[in-house]
Amino acid sequence: MRTEALYTEENLGRMKENGTRRISRVPGTIREAEKAVESAEISAMHQFDKHYHYQSVKSEYGGVVQRWLVVHSEYDRAIRAVNKMFLKQSEAEVRDFEKLCRKEFACLPDARNAPEEFGKELKFTQSEEFGIVKTFRYEGRGRPGKGSKPEKIVFQIRGALSVSLEKRQDMLWQKSCFIIATDETDEEKLSDIDLFEGYKGQSRVEKGFRFLKDPMFLSSSLYLKNPKRIMALMMVMTLCLLVYASPEYKIRKELKERNRTFPDQKGKPINNPTAKWIFQCFEGIHILILRGKKEIILNLNDRHRSVLNLSGIRYEAFYS
Repeated sequence: MRTEALYTEENLGRMKENGTRRISRVPGTIREAEKAVESAEISAMHQFDKHYHYQSVKSEYGGVVQRWLVVHSEYDRAIRAVNKMFLKQSEAEVRDFEKLCRKEFACLPDARNAPEEFGKELKFTQSEEFGIVKTFRYEGRGRPGKGSKPEKIVFQIRGALSVSLEKRQDMLWQKSCFIIATDETDEEKLSDIDLFEGYKGQSRVEKGFRFLKDPMFLSSSLYLKNPKRIMALMMVMTLCLLVYASPEYKIRKELKERNRTFPDQKGKPINNPTAKWIFQCFEGIHILILRGKKEIILNLNDRHRSVLNLSGIRYEAFYS
């Protein structure tokens, strides 16, 4: 099934016509978004927490009045990404420069113009004192004899490149910032804090869809061509995800409120176990049914009882 980006001028127009409210991330490739990030200043930003700062700006991208939240993240991930990109691209520009230095120009004006044209293409490095060397070419091999006249005169470029710290800082700022958009411009109905929290909260739902890649789900064996059937399957999967996320949310909430933990796969105590791991922990529990006697739950241990206690009386009743 082909997917398309949500944040496009066409889709924004459709959602406006339908009265759909949304919170979405703005693609960094949009020129207006690039300008918004470039004009933002950390000194003018408000602080969410020690990792995030933000600045609210107005936008009319796609003909839709919106509120954009330019968010600056102080995580080290941007630094690692920029360093990796700079290393790779600067090495490529150095190789291109070495190739330019090996090139021979027949006249001095061409040699003088080449560094200027080459400098326009540099994105990660900058030129350092370009110079031009005049070289005489003689016929034959070996050292030319006294009074020999050169066959031709060529000009070659000499110089060096250095990493542009200013460009690196600009790119680091670009990579450290992202924009969240909403068409709810009334801050009393949706504050900047709620907008940010709403966007961050989407990741909890998105992570739930990881089960699509799980071999146990066998999603690769499903093939649907009819759009109606695809939509029906998506509805069923979304419903399943809601059911899947509900116990996970409840257990995590109870663990934090009661200041309790649950062991992860390595036995480390945590307060945010996944529903998948909890379900796996309950594998191997059986019901022994004896004639005329009460049903007996087998293999139920303290770890299981702890989860059932957090889930509530209705869940405990199934295993009592």
